Amino acid sequence: MNKTSIFSRITLTSFLGCAFALTLLPNEAAAQAMSPMRGQVQSFTDSFALKVFPSNPYDHRIRVEVKVYDQDFNPVQARVMPAEFTLGGRNSRPVTVMVPFDGANQRKVRVCTESVPFPGIGGKTTTTIKAQICGKFLGERLN
Repeated sequence: MNKTSIFSRITLTSFLGCAFALTLLPNEAAAQAMSPMRGQVQSFTDSFALKVFPSNPYDHRIRVEVKVYDQDFNPVQARVMPAEFTLGGRNSRPVTVMVPFDGANQRKVRVCTESVPFPGIGGKTTTTIKAQICGKFLGERLN
């Protein structure tokens, strides 16, 4: 076997491996999403407002909950409208989030979109996986 033959086999094997990996990519990349994923908001009041857009890349509907956490993933008392809803396949919708400053001039939060599995036949869930995607936001109070 000469050098050209070995090189051709390695190149062909590498090409086929990359091609196979690329065919898997759309399935793996099609995950629950939310936009924007980060932002900075300024406010003159005791709270700041965010608008996020959870989206469902799947063909089937999913049940969604939007929750707010601090930097360490401790729950934050925020108003989320709507906090829970069903999102159809290949759709997104706006969600408004009102976060209080709680006496601080600056507050960092994570707004998370969580998909909740639908119960299956007999009330059992069809999956044990609960997907979560979070965006980071900074609120600054202007005086």
